[in-house]
Amino acid sequence: MISKSNYLKLKRILDVIISLIGLLVLSPILLITAILIKVESKGPAIFKQERLGLNGKVFEIYKFRSMCIGAEKSGVYSSKGDTRVTKIGRFIRATSIDELPQLINIIIGDMSIIGPRPTLTYHPWSLEKYTDEQFRRFSVRPGVTGWAQINGRKEVQWDKRIEYDVEYVINISFALDLKIFYKTIYKVLSMQDNVNTEVTTK
Repeated sequence: MISKSNYLKLKRILDVIISLIGLLVLSPILLITAILIKVESKGPAIFKQERLGLNGKVFEIYKFRSMCIGAEKSGVYSSKGDTRVTKIGRFIRATSIDELPQLINIIIGDMSIIGPRPTLTYHPWSLEKYTDEQFRRFSVRPGVTGWAQINGRKEVQWDKRIEYDVEYVINISFALDLKIFYKTIYKVLSMQDNVNTEVTTK
């Protein structure tokens, strides 16, 4: 059986290979999406935001912009019918196309395909407020999808999401990653759990 340290090395190689292939194969979708975003509303096609990554280091995550410029000033959470979300934004969120630019984050080493989702620098709480146990979620690269995402995604309270993240870190393996990958494909195709239904912090 492959050790955890060796698997993490292999995981990084697979991340880069799969992401490079993904960018090549999906390039027409990426280009069309960028054009549609620019045509519909003012502002850049790519949205950049500071997130917490490996070992709590801050990095910029890339996503296709799904909201109007300055939308964050009105709050972190977006719910069904949110007027800040553009027409194209609603579609790319429902299909998770908005996450595809993170393939670049993976290639440059900020992220992995599978791992704990990278949190905001200030939400659900700032870095210094994570307990030692919760901080374990930062011991691997954050992912585009993860164990918490296939166990409820945006409907799960943050305390529980972080429990899932730590559980993933403890049990990380090729078999677990494969399970998460296939369940993510199912959730994306069925468009499950991709809208906040309530505030998930207390």
